[in-house]
Amino acid sequence: MSEVQHVLPGSFLTLHYRLSGADGTALIDTFADKPATLSLGNGELAPAMEQRLIGLPEGTRTRFELAPGEAFGERNPELLQRVAMSLLREHGDPHETYHAGDVVQFPTPDGQGRFAGVLRELGPAAEDWALFDFNHPLAGQPLSFEVHLIGVL
Repeated sequence: MSEVQHVLPGSFLTLHYRLSGADGTALIDTFADKPATLSLGNGELAPAMEQRLIGLPEGTRTRFELAPGEAFGERNPELLQRVAMSLLREHGDPHETYHAGDVVQFPTPDGQGRFAGVLRELGPAAEDWALFDFNHPLAGQPLSFEVHLIGVL
């Protein structure tokens, strides 16, 4: 009979997990589909979520409550930024019509990656600027993290 494996930093995991908001609404849920496979330490889960898994034996079913801001940081008011509409036209479709709530992708300063911002407000006449929120959508929120560890390698 093989020995039960425990989660270690760098472990490769097969698991089902559900991340729910304060109101109980599932934001991510693999239980109804095929399980997720991931490697700890690769940034696939927030560090606070990974830390909760360390030391758990294979086969564990458990749930963790994550305090506001613990999983995705606190909301940072400095990450609310105005972006010139000319920049949006330069990096996207120049004929795009933007609305509050839209998620827009921006290139990183080095041009090698992308990051997203949520459009919060358009400036007067929608001609000069748009206010974007570059915080993670779940920043500052309490979350529930439910997990079933199927396999640990």
